[in-house]
Amino acid sequence: MSVFSFIKDVGEKLFGASPAKAATADELKKELDKHNLSADGLNISVDNDKVTVSGQALSTEQAEKIVLALGNTVGVAAVENQLSVAQAAPEAIMYTVVKGDTLWKIAETNYGKGNGAKYDKIFEANKPMLTHPDKIYPGQVLRIPALA
Repeated sequence: MSVFSFIKDVGEKLFGASPAKAATADELKKELDKHNLSADGLNISVDNDKVTVSGQALSTEQAEKIVLALGNTVGVAAVENQLSVAQAAPEAIMYTVVKGDTLWKIAETNYGKGNGAKYDKIFEANKPMLTHPDKIYPGQVLRIPALA
């Protein structure tokens, strides 16, 4: 169980959400459905700007994507991850995008100078929330998977 922090006034704007509070659990569930993200026994609870999610995800990657899809919405400042995983794997690094970032620059920062071309690993690790490598924004939190 861990708590992930987000910038609550940036991200996908869902019905009923505001910078002061997260959307309802039902609206957050719709956001997960939109990205085809689910977990057995999925339960989402909302307390102002904090979201708690539980259930069993298929993998660590799936659990991390669920947390990111919930956290990268307006009004969410924290997601408490109580998801268990069927196939555990090392956790990815979570990175908060800053002004001027590109996936290339993020890849070079996390994978080392000369590895900017590995930005596609970061892009793929954040699908379906990312739809294009150039569409990232300050405050967005991304998964940075380890290189094989």
